[in-house]
Amino acid sequence: MKSTGNEDRTSRTMSARKGVGSWSILIVLLLLLVATGVVTYFGWTLANGTDVPTSGYAAMAFGVIISLAVGFGLMALLFYSSRKGYDEPPVLIAPEDDSAESRNAPETK
Repeated sequence: MKSTGNEDRTSRTMSARKGVGSWSILIVLLLLLVATGVVTYFGWTLANGTDVPTSGYAAMAFGVIISLAVGFGLMALLFYSSRKGYDEPPVLIAPEDDSAESRNAPETK
């Protein structure tokens, strides 16, 4: 297969896109991921041997059910509005029986 020479240009373009801002965002996000892992580890190990009461499980189940209901409801509204055309840009619909005089008349505010 013949090489087109685009590989070198693509690699230069990809490295040029990663400026100081991109690297700083990447580092901050990775630090947040590590911090989340550390907090999760300490929370998991320090809570060893504690029992969760029945009311805790009920509250957790209630929160999960409400969160799922809100998510399903919002997705249903999203699909409904998309199917019914509510997401389309507005279009001016002129009446068909509009006379020529009214079309040429200046708009009043």
